[in-house]
Amino acid sequence: MIAALQTQPLTQPTLRQLMSSKYSRLDRFISQKTLIKRKNIRLLLAQKRIQVDGKIALDTQQLIGPFNQVIFDHEILQQHSAQYWMMNKPTGVVSATKDQKHLSVIDLLGDECAADLHIVGRLDLNSSGLILLTNDGNWSSALTRPENKVPKRYLVDLANKISAEYIEAFSNGMYFSYEDITTLPAKLSIIADRRAEVELFEGKYHQIKRMFGRFRNPVLALHRLSIGELQLDPQLPLGQYRALSAVEIQSFSASDC
Repeated sequence: MIAALQTQPLTQPTLRQLMSSKYSRLDRFISQKTLIKRKNIRLLLAQKRIQVDGKIALDTQQLIGPFNQVIFDHEILQQHSAQYWMMNKPTGVVSATKDQKHLSVIDLLGDECAADLHIVGRLDLNSSGLILLTNDGNWSSALTRPENKVPKRYLVDLANKISAEYIEAFSNGMYFSYEDITTLPAKLSIIADRRAEVELFEGKYHQIKRMFGRFRNPVLALHRLSIGELQLDPQLPLGQYRALSAVEIQSFSASDC
């Protein structure tokens, strides 16, 4: 349906990435793939027999990540494409790679792109809207790490009318005794009598439903509009997906880790 998005590395590796096992020095990488001793890799570089991302490699200490193309003597040693997808999740679909009872978001993807993806920012079974999927662990980690406080916006339909009292309560944060936590300040905007937009900077278990529950106001529908700068494409039908553009990928770079 949609070809995998081909990208070159968007940023220089960060310190966190350098510490990750997914990155390796070029000499170590070549040695592991070919069983050639590391001390002999420098000679291979001098003979211009190794290419990284289409360029002759010159430095044994060059860092190789999971999406660098590496060729030795015209043989491809690694060629993985980074994939970044946006899906408009329908209700009744679980945010999981597999599920015995329900259709999962992975089930909605074509076979050409579902192999090694993971989900960025889950939604529960009865919620809909923006889901991101990728095989780039550094990128997804940057989006979901609590200390980065990436905002997420939701459209919420409620059973009862909303008042200005809700705005202050969300802004002050709410204490949940079960976990012994107080939520971070959240922004609530009233759109209609029974509809609101909520912006969160965290993702506690069923947080929005529980916050409205303080007012005994059941949530009837919950639809995610955005994660950080990544907006749900309004032209994307429920249950459909598309590759992110380079601009969308870079809107939250792994360099923010």
